[in-house]
Amino acid sequence: MRTRTAYRTGAAVAVALLLGLTGACGGGQGDGGDGGKDGTDDRASTTTGATTGPPERAPAPAAASPRPGPTGIGARDGRVLAQGELDRAVLATGDVSGFEVRPMDPPPARGETADRRACAPLVGLINGTPEPRAKAVAYRQLVGGDGNGGPAVSEFLTAHGVGDARTLLSRLSTAIGSCADGFTARGGDGPSTYTGVRRLDVAKTGDDALAYEVTGDYEGDPVPLVFHLVRVGGTVATFYTANFESGTTPILPAGLLTAQAAKLA
Repeated sequence: MRTRTAYRTGAAVAVALLLGLTGACGGGQGDGGDGGKDGTDDRASTTTGATTGPPERAPAPAAASPRPGPTGIGARDGRVLAQGELDRAVLATGDVSGFEVRPMDPPPARGETADRRACAPLVGLINGTPEPRAKAVAYRQLVGGDGNGGPAVSEFLTAHGVGDARTLLSRLSTAIGSCADGFTARGGDGPSTYTGVRRLDVAKTGDDALAYEVTGDYEGDPVPLVFHLVRVGGTVATFYTANFESGTTPILPAGLLTAQAAKLA
C-alpha cells in the first residue's frame, strides 16, 4: 500500500490531475479514494524502467448499466460542438448506474513531451491534451459506488470536427504499434519511462472506438494506464483509469462508453 506522497516523486503532473480521484490504496478500483471534488490531487504517474510481458487480452469489462433512454445532443452529424453543448452531453450522475460524476480541473498548460515523435500522440493523451487540439473540452471524474466494484475514471470529452477526430484515433492507433516496446517522455518533474503499449479489446459503440494500455513504473512496479476512446461524429470521449496497486489491467465498465455515445448521438 503506497501513499500519495510516494507517487509524487519523479512523476508526471498531468497524470496526477487526470487520476485525481483514484485511490492509491485501491489500485484504481473500488470507492475512488479521497480526492477533492475540484479534481486536484497530489499523486502523479511514476516511471522508471520495469519490463512488460507480451501483449495479452484484457479481462472482460465489469458490469455497469447506462440508464434507459438518454437524450442525445445530435453530434453524429459531424459538427463541432460548442462548450455549452459539450457540458450538456458529457456524462452526469444518474446516466450510468453506480457512478457519481464530479467536475475536474483541466490539466496544466505544460505536460510531458515524448522523446520520440512517433509516441507523441500517446503522451498527448496522458497529458489530457489530445492532438489535434480540440475546439472545446469538458473534463469530468466518475466514481463507482461501494457496491459497483468499478474503478475511478477520468473522462475528457473533446470537440474536433470529423476530420480531426478521425485523425486523433488514427494517430493513436499507429502509435500503439510504433511504441509497443515503450518510450520515454520529459516534463517539469524530469524524465518518465513507459515500458510498453498494447491494444485492448473495446466495446463496439459510436462511430469508432479504440482502447489501449500504457505501462509505467514505480520503483520496479508496473503501473498500467488504460485509455478507452469513442468517437461520435466529430466528438471524442476519452476514458482513463489506472491501477497503482497490483499491476493488473484495470477494467473500465463498457456501460460508460455506451452511455456517453448515446448522449452524443
